[in-house]
Amino acid sequence: MTKTKKKDAKPSAPHEILLGEHSRYQVKSGWLAGKFVARAFPKPPTKARGMIAEATGATEEAAIAALQDILDAREDRRTGERREDPRTGIAVPGTEEYVEAIRQVALSRPQHAMLAALSLAGEDGLTDGRMARVAGYKSQASANRSFLAAGLLIAEYLSVKADPDQRSGASEGAALLGFKGETETDGGTGNWILHEELREAIRMTL
Repeated sequence: MTKTKKKDAKPSAPHEILLGEHSRYQVKSGWLAGKFVARAFPKPPTKARGMIAEATGATEEAAIAALQDILDAREDRRTGERREDPRTGIAVPGTEEYVEAIRQVALSRPQHAMLAALSLAGEDGLTDGRMARVAGYKSQASANRSFLAAGLLIAEYLSVKADPDQRSGASEGAALLGFKGETETDGGTGNWILHEELREAIRMTL
């Protein structure tokens, strides 16, 4: 009886790179330096570069499965570390999450300008009028819509609930970016103040 040789997991020919996806990441896998490797990267069309995570395995499928476990554990850790904002009732992402989101989502120049100015303003924040001027908008309404849209983009990317506690008076999307400061005048509106985690992330990215 002829013995059947056990199939070697190693490829006998140059192995092409396999492209896939997991969650919000692009996955590249293949045979590299004598082992099966799977790596996660920012998903196109982002301009962000750099590897997010890496795993190896006895087979390509095993390497991909191990990478998916790493990414899922990373997501669970981040979600568990989010703090609840008492002003809005939403779970505020950490700086690490904000950095990734800012590098991934397609923010416009005016949105970048507003976030950068708010980051520099710190705890003092900015009025609606000042935000409109730094972003080049002719009206506060246009600036506010753009600001809310930026919050929704980041919320969607990070899978964060963007609906604030209705008692807070904050708008959907904006609550993920920050909150309105207190005002001493009746009926007045306070300045927009970014969450501390977001301010730090913006300084690291914009």
